[in-house]
Amino acid sequence: MKLLRRKERPSLDSRLAALLEAAELGEGRLPAEAVAAARAVADRAGARRRLSVEHTVAALAGATGSGKSSLFNAMTGTDLAAVGVTRPTTSTAQAALWDGAGAGPLLDWLDVPHRHSASAVDDLSGLVLLDLPDHDSIRLSHRLEVDRLVELVDLLVWVLDPQKYADAAIHERYLRPLAGHRDVMVVVLNQIDRLPPGAADRCLKDLRRLLDADGLTGVPVLGVSARTGAGLAELRTLLSTRVADRASWSARLAADVTTAASHLTTASSALPRTSGHTSGGPRGRTEGSAGEGTLALDTGPADGAVPPDAPHHQAETGSWAGIEARGGGGPLRSAPDGQAALPAVSGDITGLEGRLVAALSRAAGVPVVVEAVAKGHRHRAVVATGWPVTRWVRRFRPDPLRRLRIGVAAPASSPDRELVGRTSVPEASAVQRAQVETAIRDVGESAAAGLPGAWAASVRQAARSRSAELADAVDKAVGRTSLGATRRPRWWRAVNVLQWLVFAALLAGALWLGGLFALGYLRLPEPPLPTAGEVPWPTVLLLGGALAGVLIALLSRVAAWLGGRRRARKASKALREAIGRVGQEYVLQPVEEERDRYTRFADAVTRAG
Repeated sequence: MKLLRRKERPSLDSRLAALLEAAELGEGRLPAEAVAAARAVADRAGARRRLSVEHTVAALAGATGSGKSSLFNAMTGTDLAAVGVTRPTTSTAQAALWDGAGAGPLLDWLDVPHRHSASAVDDLSGLVLLDLPDHDSIRLSHRLEVDRLVELVDLLVWVLDPQKYADAAIHERYLRPLAGHRDVMVVVLNQIDRLPPGAADRCLKDLRRLLDADGLTGVPVLGVSARTGAGLAELRTLLSTRVADRASWSARLAADVTTAASHLTTASSALPRTSGHTSGGPRGRTEGSAGEGTLALDTGPADGAVPPDAPHHQAETGSWAGIEARGGGGPLRSAPDGQAALPAVSGDITGLEGRLVAALSRAAGVPVVVEAVAKGHRHRAVVATGWPVTRWVRRFRPDPLRRLRIGVAAPASSPDRELVGRTSVPEASAVQRAQVETAIRDVGESAAAGLPGAWAASVRQAARSRSAELADAVDKAVGRTSLGATRRPRWWRAVNVLQWLVFAALLAGALWLGGLFALGYLRLPEPPLPTAGEVPWPTVLLLGGALAGVLIALLSRVAAWLGGRRRARKASKALREAIGRVGQEYVLQPVEEERDRYTRFADAVTRAG
């Protein structure tokens, strides 16, 4: 029988590395605040790990009048914290240390200047207990100090009182958003000595119900009295256990990483700001070159524009406030239970490649070029193989390919030489440009299908990212690929030689007959005249040369017509393949790279979470 083993959770190091990888991959795609906050978590984790891991920093946090300072004094056995009727009493955080040797750099990092040694208690050795200002203080500096330290300490001890333990301020701003940090939280109901008999249990049960509703199931809840000492032993035992484990700091960092990964996931579903995509091409109308080109694409409005009233995210402190689509305020928002995983890439764009190539081909004037290839081949064939008596007339007609400025820059000895400059293929019509825009948009929409909002917008933008270069690239591909259409077949040279031999025979016959005519005119005796049967050889040479030249020219025209069709088919195939490569490089490849980036991002977020 095989034993089922629980899969070990990745180490904190690997999760931090995955979080940084996800942040780097999300750069320019996700809201900058979410990426900066994730990096802040990684930086904070690195700093905390370099400091003393033999000390556990626990913070007493609560509202005005909850008795934090009284509990702090009771725990330390001193009167370190001032207790009074006037509120707020605690203005800055102060620390009590049990065996605080080596904790100085840690407190410097926490920026806690007031430090005191607590009464020696062996079971609390290594504890650093902070008394924080009131989270609901009327002074903004106090609230900011609480928010800052809540993000940094290893263990959070929330001190509530019977009068305000159900206050929405602490539940909505701190407790509920920190549901993912339940492993590093303790909730204390102070001042239970003020409750009548039996009421304390009812308050604790009601507080337990509220915490469970906040997602804090399993968080310890203790009833204590700083004045009478009730429950302090249980609290001291709980803190002693946490301190002895020396694991609160790593549990806190692990919870922060989970939160960061969760909010990268949440940020992926939000629409990015218009300036968020650093790799995208220019927005608006894009031209292949200044005022000319066979293509001109209108990329339209930016995808995923964020309304001007979108919440500002506190990236400077690594805060998560407002990153969620409907998130409220607060210094930290933890990952909710059952965070949905990012969807896998599902859109298929292979079927759209043909439509894209067809649209680009029409807009690039491929049909015009293919027709010019066939006509140009026949034109050059007549010039090269026609009857020498009449072929010169053909030279007055323009070469169809040269009219399109195809082949003019490449000498016959270097037919593969790349053209410099643009061709003269007619510009695409408005309908053809619209077809190209639609094809590119369809590629982006299909590739983005099923992806979260920010990444879907990024993929759609990637499809248009090189639109400004597309016109020139297609035109160069047309010109470069069409150079092969200007190659002269070898049979043209042979037929040309044959035509000149036949013409020489015709000319010899004409001169021979002319000489005989001159002798007859001068009444001179005629030399013996050889014959081919009954026909004199001069006549055979004259008439045979003429008939043979015309026949060879006609046969060459038929061959040129067939060769033109064949060359046009080859040119059409080659042009579509070349334009397909351009579409792959300028449209499909950026899309695939962006989808691959999203896949790696989703994998990194999963490993980090």
